[in-house]
This record gives sequence, structure tokens and C-alpha cells, in this order.
Amino acid sequence: MSTLYPLIFTPILKDKIWGGSKLKELFNKPSETGKLGESWELSGYNGDISVVNNGSLSGKSLNELIEKYKGDLVGDQVFDRFGQTFPLLFKLIDANDNLSIQVHPGDEVAFERHNSFGKTEMWYVIDAEPDGQLIIGFNKNCTKEAYLKSLEEGNLEDLLQSIKVTKGDVLFIPAGLVHAIGKGVVLAEIQQTSDLTYRIYDYKRVDENGKERDLHTEEALDVIDFSASSDPKTVYTRNINELATLVSCEYFTTNIIRFNEQFNRFYGKVDSFVVYMCMEGSFDILCKDSKTPVTKGETVLIPACVHEVELRPKEEVTLLEVYVS
Repeated sequence: MSTLYPLIFTPILKDKIWGGSKLKELFNKPSETGKLGESWELSGYNGDISVVNNGSLSGKSLNELIEKYKGDLVGDQVFDRFGQTFPLLFKLIDANDNLSIQVHPGDEVAFERHNSFGKTEMWYVIDAEPDGQLIIGFNKNCTKEAYLKSLEEGNLEDLLQSIKVTKGDVLFIPAGLVHAIGKGVVLAEIQQTSDLTYRIYDYKRVDENGKERDLHTEEALDVIDFSASSDPKTVYTRNINELATLVSCEYFTTNIIRFNEQFNRFYGKVDSFVVYMCMEGSFDILCKDSKTPVTKGETVLIPACVHEVELRPKEEVTLLEVYVS
């Protein structure tokens, strides 16, 4: 059996009607179309399974690794809870145009209707143009009746909270919270393994055939949280060579680490895989007998059996650290 080590996967690149060129410019993600909307950095989603591209396990899929290594890879408690399913999905997203306004169901509705996980997620803003905005929930308490009336009259946006964002802003998006990524925003998304979306408004855009995309008005009605959403940004400390927790929910914990000197992490009590998303800088991961170089825009899976790592920066690094809670 091969010894497990920090694993880097080949990104799964997805062109979108609203995509752009920022993922290529910022992170060197290959794109010939200029419409690269999403880079799925680490995915166990059916039909989009990540494949290792470093070390002796290069060419192996994430599913193959879980089947072979089980708790050694993902953690015993994670394997007991999710089995062969990798529970989280990691993306980089470039919104060169406004994304549709949408909502995601929670686990109960998702299992009942679609035999799927629900979708709770979080966003870390990597880059934003001066007028870059996100839609997060309602600007005041709303009712189903008022919501449906606004849809009919085409003024839904008047009911929603639009906030300006800048680099480093963090938003937690639980299932049921209406949301949308605005034009000019690039972000990292960490979410449950699900691609289940109820699209509630799409600015009356049409595809290349002149057809508007389907909306899911009825499905969304009993999923939406109609209460006002206040202070949606996560407040956290941004000190160098310190760790700060951004999100801790029932599905995942996300920390941020900014460091310009050696930083050691101990995971013996976590009982979960750990994922690093490198937002800025470059560094080496040292553990056991391996040394893994990581650069800006790369995502790394630290197997659960690796209990101690040494992070050695080559320049100042901003790192998102994620594990199953």
C-alpha cells in the first residue's frame, strides 16, 4: 500500500455563460475561451471526480483513494458518516457577469426530492472590482405573497440585500438563504457535495438559442428563508502568523492562516482530512518524508493519517484550512 502524502488534484474546469478570464490571470488556470467560470479544485461529485496529479498516486481518482484507504484518507468519523462519498466540494469562481439569484435546499428536502445532500456553503472573496457586489438575503422581513408579487412584477431585486465586497470578505451561506454573485467578483467556494440549485431569477437572460433558463419558483418557495439578513459578513482577525476561524458549522470548519515564517499544524484530534486552498503566496508542506510545493491557486488534501505538518513559506501566504466538523 502506497504511503499517503499531501495530494494535489487536476482542476475540473467549467466554461460558463457568465465566466471570464480572471482565473487564468490570477491563478494560471488554462482557458482558451475567456469564459472560464468555475475551477472545481477538489470534487467527489458524481460525474466530476477529481484525479491526483502529484506523486506516486498520480492518475488515481478521489473515489479510488477513498475505497482503498477509507479512514486513513478521510478520517474514521468522516468515513463512518459519509462512506464512499467525499462530503465537500471546493471551487474557484469568476463572475464576469451577474450570476442568477438562487437558493439551495437543506438536507431534508434535498434527500426527499432529489436523493441528494443539501447545499450549505461559504465564500471567501479573492478579488472584486470597485463596484463588485453580492446579493445576500432580504433587506427586510418578507412574506411569500410579497415575494411572489415582486417576481411577477419583475422587481425582486428591490427586496434583496446587495452588499459591496472587497478582497478578504467572508460570507456564510446556509441552505435557505437567497444569494447571488455579482459581476466582477472572484471567490473561493467551500460547500457540501451537491450541485442542487433552485434558480429564482435570471435577469431575463437568454441562451444562444434565444431561450430563457428555467426557473424553479415552486420548488424554492418552501425552502427560502424570508427573514431579513443583517450583517452578513464574517468578522475575523487578520493578523500575520496567526490562525482565525471563519466558519464553524455542522458540515465544515474553515480557518484562515496568514504566515511569513514557519507555521506548524497538528491534526491528531481532528479525525478528518484537511484541505488547504492557497489564496496568496507559495510554500512547502513538510510531513514524514515528503515535501510538497504549493503555489497560489492550488488546493491540497492532507490525508487524515497525517497528523503533523510543517508549512514553510517562500513569501507571505494566505491559506484557507478546511476540515469536516
